[in-house]
Amino acid sequence: MLSAVGKAEMTKIEFTRLPDIDAKEILFHMSDPRLMEHMPLLTGAWGLSDVARFVEAKEQCWSRDGLGHWAILHNGNYVGWGGFQKEEGEWDYGLVLKPDSFGLGGRITRKALDFAASDPRIPFVTFLLPPSRTKTGALLRLGAEFIGETEYEGALFRKYRLNTG
Repeated sequence: MLSAVGKAEMTKIEFTRLPDIDAKEILFHMSDPRLMEHMPLLTGAWGLSDVARFVEAKEQCWSRDGLGHWAILHNGNYVGWGGFQKEEGEWDYGLVLKPDSFGLGGRITRKALDFAASDPRIPFVTFLLPPSRTKTGALLRLGAEFIGETEYEGALFRKYRLNTG
């Protein structure tokens, strides 16, 4: 039997760019109805043209800000996307995993926050959670503080802030 350390060594989390992922894989991911429960901005079915617009928008963030959202791989397999996007001068962290990979969220977030802590451009990160996300214990244990409610693209979110330094 493998120890927890042995299991962790056998699994690898990598960040790559979204254009490196087959558009059909992203389409399959974003078409999962379970995502809509906690993504108020995901309002309908996606097609390949939606994937192309999404990837282009995320790549524009990289061009504009030098940072953006990554495609996330676990043992070489696409499990979702996430990362940092500059919103009104603040670096917001988001993570959207395939439902069968939800259990990787903590490891992925810790790796992303380690990246943020090493980047002098990111003194803090924000998290926007929809009201449907009621379990915030992990976020609070990281040290994030509730800032208040905010509206983004017509949807209500609860905003948290975490200092990275």
